[in-house]
Amino acid sequence: MRKLREILRLHLENGLGPRAIARSLSVSPSTVSGYLGRVRVAKLTWPLPAELDEDAALERRLFADEGPARPGRPEPDWARMHLELRKKHVTKQLLWEEYKAEQPDGYQFSQFCEKYARWAATLSVTMRQTHVAGEKLFLDFSGDGVGVVDAKTGERKKAKLFLAVLGASNFTYAEPVLSEDLPTWVACHVNALEYMGGVAQVWVPDNLKSAVTSPHRYEPDLNPTYAELARHYGAAVIPARVRRPRDKAKVEQGVLLAERWILAALRHRTFFSLEEVRQEVRPLLEKLNRRPMKKLKKSRRDVFEEMERAALLPLPARRYEYADWARPKVHVDYHVEFDGHYYSVPYQLVGKQMDLRATASTVELLLGGRRITSHVRSFQRGGHTTQSEHMPKAHQAQAEWTPPRLIEWAKKTGPATAALVEEILRRRVHAQHGFRACLGVLHLNRKYEPQRIEAACARALRLRACTYKSVAAILKNNLDREPVTEEPRPEALPAHGNVRGPGYYH
Repeated sequence: MRKLREILRLHLENGLGPRAIARSLSVSPSTVSGYLGRVRVAKLTWPLPAELDEDAALERRLFADEGPARPGRPEPDWARMHLELRKKHVTKQLLWEEYKAEQPDGYQFSQFCEKYARWAATLSVTMRQTHVAGEKLFLDFSGDGVGVVDAKTGERKKAKLFLAVLGASNFTYAEPVLSEDLPTWVACHVNALEYMGGVAQVWVPDNLKSAVTSPHRYEPDLNPTYAELARHYGAAVIPARVRRPRDKAKVEQGVLLAERWILAALRHRTFFSLEEVRQEVRPLLEKLNRRPMKKLKKSRRDVFEEMERAALLPLPARRYEYADWARPKVHVDYHVEFDGHYYSVPYQLVGKQMDLRATASTVELLLGGRRITSHVRSFQRGGHTTQSEHMPKAHQAQAEWTPPRLIEWAKKTGPATAALVEEILRRRVHAQHGFRACLGVLHLNRKYEPQRIEAACARALRLRACTYKSVAAILKNNLDREPVTEEPRPEALPAHGNVRGPGYYH
């Protein structure tokens, strides 16, 4: 349902067609067309009414019984259309109007354009791209960079350039970075949009991991964080096709110019921090944007100010806050794990697959597009954040795991195992936090004999190493078969005149 809502947003708010939406969201064009047909029948508008906030309500509105299938429509002569488009001043709109005059029952304009694009894609012809002001922003990293030397260790790193180029004006943003990871990728987008003072409707990145989790020529799968960034700014992401650099020719040219006029200008400099590089890149970037272009006789900034700045979408009221996404499963202790920490959810959701969104300050848990709960983010590895209302009540706990039940189960293996389980539960603030470790100990009987588990638990108790990992390590290394050696006690020092004793220091 999240992708369905995104299809509605991109069509109703951004005005994108089925093919563009399909490439952005990794679904087939026919599926998008089917959904948009239902949208027209339901007469939906954006933003959606409040009564459609729930996924179930939206599903009931859209997926009603359909009428009979529509008959086939006359197919245009695509070869003739292709030749006509080469003539001066001839547009697809004009050809479609002539086609409709001859075939009143023919395709509507959006289907006409989509079917022509499919036909033209089979030709080995390089098609000239026409960029509308404010429509597309092309994004990539440079291949080369400048060296940055760590003043303390002497380690040398390469600072590459993040490039963002607007399609109509070629207005360019460049920022030096030391990594191409997701946080850097997102932060550079935010900085680029603020530098330009607005948002292009469509972003065209390469298929790097920070943007596309599963590259595919036809249906790439976007990184969830990157997709959320685009939603925050009201944009659509359409990655370039794999091994198709012409899809992002604007930024390829921008990379070439940035390497010539920025990186080459810094080739004799030695930098000791990334901030030093940034301070030198800023004036060189402004100089690049103010250089006159040969054919237009105007600079990138001049063209941007004249025609493209006003066409950009406005920036949202608040800056995007970086967030990681995950899909954890609720364990038997009604907690989910993220970054080594455990967060509680209502106990009724045990076994469910949740959507988790984590920012620097908050962890949100969602189910079916609806937020279930949120927590203040903790960076304590192995710790637990538990809300008391998420715990089961006493009369509801009969079917749940409880400390007495775990201890009784452990007694079947032996008294040492029961004592270890009891000690694990005793050391936790809430006994439920120790359920996973206890279950891990008890599930060792799938691999080891009860006598060995009992011996390993006795050894762990003797060494005060009361954790599942300690017991598992003892069994793995066959230490349960060896006796526990006592630490030798230090012998008393002999009486001697040079031995002062502790009283001497007081």
